[in-house]
Amino acid sequence: MKDVAALAGVSPATVSRVLNGVANVDEALAQRVRDAARRLDYRANGVARSLRLQRTDVWALIISDIENPFFTAVARGVEDIAQREGFSVVLCNTDGDSEKEARYLDVAEREQVSGVVMSPNRAGSDISRLMAASIPVVAVDRHLDAPVDTVVVDSARGAQEATRHLFEQGWQRPACVTGPSSTETAEQRLDGYRRAWAEAQRRPLVSLVRHTEYNAETARSAVASLLRLAKPPDSFFVANSLMALGALEEFRERGIVPGRDVGLIAFDDAPWARFVDPPMSVVVQPAYDIGSRAGQLLLERVRTRRGGRPAETVVLETSLVIRASSKRHA
Repeated sequence: MKDVAALAGVSPATVSRVLNGVANVDEALAQRVRDAARRLDYRANGVARSLRLQRTDVWALIISDIENPFFTAVARGVEDIAQREGFSVVLCNTDGDSEKEARYLDVAEREQVSGVVMSPNRAGSDISRLMAASIPVVAVDRHLDAPVDTVVVDSARGAQEATRHLFEQGWQRPACVTGPSSTETAEQRLDGYRRAWAEAQRRPLVSLVRHTEYNAETARSAVASLLRLAKPPDSFFVANSLMALGALEEFRERGIVPGRDVGLIAFDDAPWARFVDPPMSVVVQPAYDIGSRAGQLLLERVRTRRGGRPAETVVLETSLVIRASSKRHA
């Protein structure tokens, strides 16, 4: 850096500001620095810089299922904030596995990342080593048993509105296919479903509820078991888009047409939802906004080291998009 400064005729501090993207440098001076760095083939030593600062310009993004379009959109929101502010993002996919998550948390601590955004595992997540190392953490989609910033949506309200819509369309026996009972979002969506039954002044039927993994295969089995009941449901609220694929597969196998034979509405607006026949009604989560808001909260913690500020929980709203699959056609 001193060599670049000497060739450009500026101070090493000016070289540092230019190469780190600080805006308050005269453009003519900045161009001289860039030209000198190019002539000398200068490259910053990231390892040395990390040793000096005791951190890297890297965020770890730990999510439970990259195949889920919801988490893909969350990741994009986080990455856009990170890239804009000069940070890189390392993606860690846990597949909902506690051991994989623990390994990624260990790596984040050992590599001294600047911060972590994570969707916690349903069985609980131990971030004590990150907190001891003063590495800020922001939770998304689910809460952590720790005082950290959190960004979630009002899942219960979204599920309630979805189930209420099924009743309003004239369906009488809506079923609920939700995630594992140990998962916070699964229980919140089941709670919203039950609230809608109470609104309709009816008692929810335990026989119409199924807990499965958040994937298509187990959801299809759950839907099949519901359809085999002596009094099967006439409509379905499904707790995410991957599970909705399983429901659609089972319907197709049985020759059942949503909107004609059964009602169907699902959490999450997957890119394909509007293109299936008939188009699928959904509860939309602002997934990108969840990621970008989490990125902004993490950036504030990283840049200001405001460890004394109380943890903040941001609750975003869902919205209902009604398409043909949930409408009761003659």
